Amino acid sequence: MTKIVEPQPRQEPAAAGVSKDPPVRVTHASAGRERRDIVSGEVMDEGRLVRFVAGPDGGVVPDLACKLPGRGAWVAARREAVETAARKGLFGRSAKAPLRAAPDLADQVDRLLRTRLLAALGLARKAGELTFGYERVLAAIEAGRAAWLIEASDGAADGRRKLLAAVRRNARPIRLLAEFSSSELGLALGAPNVIHTAFLAGRGAERWTIDVERLAGFRPLFPQE
Repeated sequence: MTKIVEPQPRQEPAAAGVSKDPPVRVTHASAGRERRDIVSGEVMDEGRLVRFVAGPDGGVVPDLACKLPGRGAWVAARREAVETAARKGLFGRSAKAPLRAAPDLADQVDRLLRTRLLAALGLARKAGELTFGYERVLAAIEAGRAAWLIEASDGAADGRRKLLAAVRRNARPIRLLAEFSSSELGLALGAPNVIHTAFLAGRGAERWTIDVERLAGFRPLFPQE
């Protein structure tokens, strides 16, 4: 039976029958690059970390794209890790300079990751890596082409149940995300009130997965029901 994988923070144990903690897929963007988490001291793949740099005003700035100039400080992509780094002054200690970390730094990362994920969906649609609408999503699932089933958080349960049934019949593991509202998905994809979306398997989906797993360290991404 196909497993529906719910993105979860990495420290939580797996429930029986459902993989809660799949490994990060190492892509060409992150392969071979490891950094040290300034909170735990653990060396890990960049895909599991968030980079921060010093801003011009001495504040700590999240750099999700890893493109801002300056020496970066790396923190595990978990809310408690970012909060600990900010509270204990670890950014300044790492930079050997006085830096100010905003009390809501973890919330900033959360918001930036959501924005980044939605923007990536729009780019994926233009690249032909994404489809939406019940019939097209169902066809992608049944053809084994879907890597992610992305359901609007405010969508009707009946349509979701039917697509999940198709996922379970499929031999290819498909992951499920239900974090964004229909209006958020619609705005990202340039269509009104998108409910059902499929991110097709490929490099785009692999890159997107890294940021989804980062966001899973800051908020639950799957409806409790």
